[in-house]
Amino acid sequence: MNIILFGPPGAGKGTQAKKLVDFYGIPQISTGDILRANVREGTELGLAAKAYMDKGELVPDQVLIGIIKNRLTEADCKKGFILDGYPRTVPQADALEAILDEIDKPIDVVLNLEVPDEVLVERISGRLMCKCGASYHVTSNPPKKDNICDSCGSEIFQRVDDTAEAVQNRLDVYKKQTQPLINYYKEKVILVTLNGTKDINVVFEDIKAILAKFA
Repeated sequence: MNIILFGPPGAGKGTQAKKLVDFYGIPQISTGDILRANVREGTELGLAAKAYMDKGELVPDQVLIGIIKNRLTEADCKKGFILDGYPRTVPQADALEAILDEIDKPIDVVLNLEVPDEVLVERISGRLMCKCGASYHVTSNPPKKDNICDSCGSEIFQRVDDTAEAVQNRLDVYKKQTQPLINYYKEKVILVTLNGTKDINVVFEDIKAILAKFA
């Protein structure tokens, strides 16, 4: 199965992607991860991307799509893949479709996790982090001691981009970028929108029911 996973910040996209990886044994392809890997390994495309990243500029689509094409032809993608965080724009979606046609790996389904803004703001703005990697939530998963990590005893904190105002800004940007893509894939009749407000495991069962048609 070749899957694109959409979802705004806080929709549970990362959690569902991990469940898909574990259950189906297909890799999650994150553009950020493969960019960093190509830069680290010093590939030709990685060096091209690094030149832009070092200047604080966005990596151009033609460089990014080349890196994605190379990744999708690796052995672990033979049974399928989950594209997470790409495409972000209609031109990127067009470029992706062209390379997928070339390597004969068409997208089977686009999963769109839908969650109301107010729920997303509450989810994200309540998140608390620790430098050890542990995470908490002020209402659904608070630490045993106020502001102290259960795991390492350090003081926990809120990320700067997790404030309510910052979250709303991130959601506004996501909508501007993604809404045209929702329509793009809806017209291709491969978009399935799911209710992301349900329990994590229930959402995953809903996803499995959809993917059963392609397995």
